[in-house]
Amino acid sequence: MSLQIIGPGFGRTGTRSLKSALELLGFAPCHHMQTLFADPAQLAFWKVLAAGGTVDWHEVFAGFRSQIDWPGAHVWRELLQAFPEARVVFSTRPAEAWWNSYAGTVGKLRRLYPTLPVPTSVAETLDTMKQVMIRRGIDPELRDRDAAITAFHRQLAEVRASVPAERLLVFAIGDGWAPLCDFLGVPVPSTPFPRLNDGGDFWSRFGGEPAEG
Repeated sequence: MSLQIIGPGFGRTGTRSLKSALELLGFAPCHHMQTLFADPAQLAFWKVLAAGGTVDWHEVFAGFRSQIDWPGAHVWRELLQAFPEARVVFSTRPAEAWWNSYAGTVGKLRRLYPTLPVPTSVAETLDTMKQVMIRRGIDPELRDRDAAITAFHRQLAEVRASVPAERLLVFAIGDGWAPLCDFLGVPVPSTPFPRLNDGGDFWSRFGGEPAEG
């Protein structure tokens, strides 16, 4: 099995919903940040990158048909080289809406997790991702709104410049099944498009949203 879909879009662009949609369409399993939280063997690969080492991307994504969300979105260039036949589905949303969602969920978790009673696996994953991002010249907390939005726009611009138009779908969750299924050449399901992981869902995994003093 080889990776058939690469997803370079940032987290909080509907990636959890898109993961579910791709799996319903037959591109399962889909690699996502939640994969690292759940699988120590997966986290081990990213620890190697965090320490400055290299990995075999075919080994990292062995058994996966698709990849969405961070951390794969940090290494999309390497994945394009490793999987030259894969299609690219870039998840996006309006930048201001993305920032508001990110700042109240992933960004807040990245700031506060050392002080929170999160599971060891979660803390270890966040520690590792912080080092991966630093090594790639990315602010791991994306605290500054304007800088974060600039990075958000830059990611899409760089993907557009690197991926042939016929191989790329820029996709918003509100677009629904039709453009995604047309791009992937699969039938449109009879079930509604998944809508998962709003702010309440996000914090429910960590015992509720913490106050920030």
